Amino acid sequence: MYAKFYGLAAPPFQLTPDARFFFESTVHRQAMAYLVYGLHHAEGFIIITGEVGAGKTILVDNLLSTIDQSNFITAKIVTTQLAGDDLLHLVAGGFGIGKEGLAKGSLLQRITDFVLAQQRNGRRVLLIVDEAQNLSFEALEELRMLSNIVVDKTMALQSFLLGQPQFRAILGSPRLEQLRQRVTAAYHLGPLNEAETRAYVEHRLRRADWKGDPQFTEDCFPLIYRHTGGVPRQINTLCSRLLLFGFLEELHTLKESAVERVANDLRQEIAVVTVEPAVSVSPAEPDGKSDSVSQVAQRLSALEESVQRQGRVIKRAIEIAASYFQGERPLARHPRRFDGSRSGRCRTTFRSLRQSKNVRRGRRASALQMR
Repeated sequence: MYAKFYGLAAPPFQLTPDARFFFESTVHRQAMAYLVYGLHHAEGFIIITGEVGAGKTILVDNLLSTIDQSNFITAKIVTTQLAGDDLLHLVAGGFGIGKEGLAKGSLLQRITDFVLAQQRNGRRVLLIVDEAQNLSFEALEELRMLSNIVVDKTMALQSFLLGQPQFRAILGSPRLEQLRQRVTAAYHLGPLNEAETRAYVEHRLRRADWKGDPQFTEDCFPLIYRHTGGVPRQINTLCSRLLLFGFLEELHTLKESAVERVANDLRQEIAVVTVEPAVSVSPAEPDGKSDSVSQVAQRLSALEESVQRQGRVIKRAIEIAASYFQGERPLARHPRRFDGSRSGRCRTTFRSLRQSKNVRRGRRASALQMR
């Protein structure tokens, strides 16, 4: 929508990871170095953790875009709450291995045969597991067992585990000691700083053939950083809506006020559709209780403002519709006057109806008395 208005070759702030828009910040450059080291080491597990939207997926996609695909075969799976057997079925499906009706032992053998066949053909097998924090201990143990497939003293299958910060706590469990010993490289992705946030925005715009339209004033970027915390996905969300706002308002220069307005709109929209969990606070913790009440008051205020704004929009839409129909529809033969009264014929009709109704009531009363 806005891409054509601003002469962009593509929307620059899509939420779907796209390696073409990969931005090499300080943290992403360091993480890439760890990934390259682990990949060339050709064994074990490579683990990348980070907050939601930190850029874990696009980091690995960028790595895969730089390797010779003829030397690798890759499968990517996104996990939910899976047991060990379910994970094996996902792995088999990711590599295109037939799995219907197979028991666990037969399925493991088929995966092993596939990996060994690829190794003999000179291709390394890479397994990418996203949202790894959702894996059960049993599923992680199955992954460790798959790493036991060895050819000429080299692990034939290498796994990348991408997860949110809580995955680090899971890996710290004593039950996963053997898996930890097989980790070749690990890195935690942090957010961008303020300078990198600006560089990130301009980088993605340039990748979409940005020619300076729209222009961002200098005071825009500190606000973008403050409202997003330097998290790439949140930057994408805010900047995409900012460009949409500029398109709707036909703006070719985006200022601080536009960023603030769009950020407030996003915050209010999220407040309308989300409900924070109830917090139980003991009497001995007045500060926590007052904070909770304050948050509720702020949310109610945002809700009221949103409802009022929507009410104004609906009222305006009704006014427009009314003016349209009044201008287009022919006048009724006996129109209702603006004071709420009706024409003489309407009054006569209603008077006759009332009289008839009174007559019927009188007849029923007389009949009852006669009985």
